[in-house]
Parts: sequence; C-alpha cells; structure tokens
Amino acid sequence: MVIKSLELTDFRNYGFLNIAFDSKTNILYGDNAQGKTNILEAIFLCATTKSHKGSKDKDIIKFGEEESHIRTRIKKKEDEIRIDMHLRKNKSKGIAIDGTRIKKASELLGIMNVVFFSPEDLSIIKNGPAERRRFMDMELCQLDSFYLYNLNSYNKIVDQRNRLLKDLSFHPDLKETLNIWDSQMVSYGSKIIERRIAFIDQLNDIISDIHFKLSGGKENLKIVYEPNVREEEFEKKLAEGQERDIRLKMSCTGPHRDDFSFLAGNMDIRTFGSQGQQRTAALSLKLSEIELVKKMTKDTPVLLLDDVLSELDSSRQNYLLNSIGNIQTIITCTGLDEFVNNRFEINKVYQVVEGTVCAGQNGGIK
Repeated sequence: MVIKSLELTDFRNYGFLNIAFDSKTNILYGDNAQGKTNILEAIFLCATTKSHKGSKDKDIIKFGEEESHIRTRIKKKEDEIRIDMHLRKNKSKGIAIDGTRIKKASELLGIMNVVFFSPEDLSIIKNGPAERRRFMDMELCQLDSFYLYNLNSYNKIVDQRNRLLKDLSFHPDLKETLNIWDSQMVSYGSKIIERRIAFIDQLNDIISDIHFKLSGGKENLKIVYEPNVREEEFEKKLAEGQERDIRLKMSCTGPHRDDFSFLAGNMDIRTFGSQGQQRTAALSLKLSEIELVKKMTKDTPVLLLDDVLSELDSSRQNYLLNSIGNIQTIITCTGLDEFVNNRFEINKVYQVVEGTVCAGQNGGIK
C-alpha cells in the first residue's frame, strides 16, 4: 500500500496544501515547529480516525477557522481509494470513502495501515504502563475491528462505573446497580485480555530475531504480558474488590490496568536496562510492528518516522534505514546530513517552512 497524495485545508498551520508522495522514500525537512509533524498527523488521522498526539478535533482545526478537511488518495494493490475527512469544531467528524459517507468511524480502520515512530516511542519501555497499553491498543485497533469495538465498549463501561462509584457517596441505594456494570466489564474485558495474549504471542514470534541482530547478537528479547487480572478470575476479583473500589471511587481491576515487560534473559529492561538497551528494545518493537502488519494484512504499511533518526546512534540509524526495504516511508528531520552521510537513497525531498512546503530535487508539490 502507498499514499499517492495528501490534501489539507485549514489543518493545523496549513491553510491549503496538496502534496504528492513517492512510493518509496520521502523526506520532509526544516526547523522545528514549522509543520512537518502536522503532515504525519493528518496521515495518521486518516488511517486511525485519531491524532497520534491524542488531540481533539477542535484543536486540530486551523486557528480562527470552524472546520478542516483532509483528503488522501491511496493505492492498495490494484485499487485506488480516496479518503475524505471533515473535521468540525462542535460536531463529530465526517468521513467518506470514495465519495460514500460511512456511518461509523470504525469502518475506516484497516483500509490504510500505518506505523508511526516518534522520539516519544523510544521511551515506551521506561515510561509507565499507560504508554505501553496505548501502543498495543493503537496497533490492535488498526488490525482488528472486533478489538476496537470491544475496547470502546469496555472503556465506556469503565467510565460509567466510575461515575457510579462517585455517586454512591450521595446515593448509597444505587449500589445494587454496580453488579450490572460489573457483568458488562467482564464480558468485554475478557475479550480484550484474550486478544492481547494473542497479540503478544504474535510479536514474540517476530521480535526475538530482530532484537538479536539489532543488539549485535548480544541479547534475546521476550515480551511478557502482565494482565491486571486473568480472564478466568475477572468476575471473582471484580466482586471481591467492590468495597475497595467504592472507597477509592475508581475501578481498580481490569485490562485498563494491564502492562507488559521486556526481558533480556531474566533482566527486566524496563527497570534494570541501560538507556541504550531500552532504546534498542523500543526500536525492535517498532520494527516488529511493521512485520506483524505485513504478516496479518498481506500488504505493506506506510512507515511514518517523526524526527527519530536524530535520537539514534549511527549503528541504529543504519539498521533502521536498511530495514525499511520497499516500504513507503515518510520521514521528518531538521536536516539531510543523516541521509547523505549514510548514502541513503532519497526519492523525494520537501522543505517545510512555516506551513509552506517547497519541493526539493525530484519533489512533487502542487
């Protein structure tokens, strides 16, 4: 799969932009805060319906405007597909595929698969569990529409249960309704746990070989899923923890508190690994994500690299660039030195200055 073009209207700092991409390597370079990442954000939004930053639609629309448009043309095997996204400040987003509006945003998922890699991802190993759950959920939601449905349903139920737990201080008679939310939490949450177990198994089939090569044959890496509660114990643990949840006014049991660890031998890299080991594990994780998408979709994803190369040493830079292969890649950076020094092939170059994109050699700007 490749992205052929992207058109933006009143998106972030862009009034209007229409850019054509090469099917291989595309470079967006320029100083910080010029709008490079905004282009990647628009692509990610068209693939997942969400901003990689977690931004709300109203915050993405250009300042002073009421709405924004993103139009993407992609080629998927032999088919060309057009995705139109309409962001509005006070309404839910509108999405159309080849001119036909879709009723649910979830219908978009799976049409356009992307892997997003930013400097923040290099800290996914040492950061808290929420970052690792976010990585897992973002990837699974692209690959599995059932997982997306179960996750959205589960999160809504947890929110409603938490509101009830807070209301019980004023309306203790509502305690009887807690069991209704508990049974729904177990129903959706069990499916999430089951799918996460399979996901970690799939990643482990791929990541070990990648990490062994990336670490120079020094380490074998294994990902270990650490569920907050086992599927078969979920209902029991939730019931046992009701009084504690009422006291704390929050739901303390369930997959919304899951984590996973990274073991090099018997060492947990999250806690005892050096910064270099943590970064190598994070890079292995992202490269494994690419391979997993290829394996599950029988197609290549688009790789979005947001100023990652400047955060890697030369050996990791070389490994990453050499691993890209024939995948369409869109890279942001502040300069071209990394590519020139590594004699890396660049197919299109664009300079980004204050929301304006200028074509470099072999560029494709309109």
